[in-house]
Amino acid sequence: MSHPPLGRDPKEGVSALFYERWSPRAFANAALDDAAVARLIDAARWSPSCFNAQPWRFYTANASSNADRFGEFLNLLLEGNQSWAKDASVLGFLVGKKHFEHNGKPNASYALDCGAAWMAMTLQARQEGLYTHGMAGIKHADILEHLGLDAEQYEAVMGFAIGKKGEASQLDEGMQDKEFPSPRKPLDEIWLDK
Repeated sequence: MSHPPLGRDPKEGVSALFYERWSPRAFANAALDDAAVARLIDAARWSPSCFNAQPWRFYTANASSNADRFGEFLNLLLEGNQSWAKDASVLGFLVGKKHFEHNGKPNASYALDCGAAWMAMTLQARQEGLYTHGMAGIKHADILEHLGLDAEQYEAVMGFAIGKKGEASQLDEGMQDKEFPSPRKPLDEIWLDK
């Protein structure tokens, strides 16, 4: 297999849904109806998974329809993420089920499968003119406790924010400089076929 010539636009032929996807921190503090959130989660539902186990569980809090839950979810983020995530329309946590339901054995692929579901949700969001921002800076153990989940059976894989993009100027000064799509590694650095 030969690589495309160096210098060729790496986006050529790639859907704009992929290269226009990025993770802003500035959100517009706009209402998002529950039907829109349901579509995003429904897109995730169709993701592939080992043995079709579908180990993902999406827990969401919509600021416009459940402000109390949104506040609880905001407090389950690390402080640095709280400062900007407060303006998102929806906050959520992606939780992975660690064991297969059909035989109770450990599922070594649950995190990978959750990642596939997250990407499907994110691309559906972009198709609808929305943005997402995934977060590793979350209070993992506190999230499971808050949701009443057993840490032996579940892992809080990530947090996420959903909404319409806001203005960089609304962010703290240190974050304004980061408010642009981050670069990608060159194709020949991640594609090793020799």
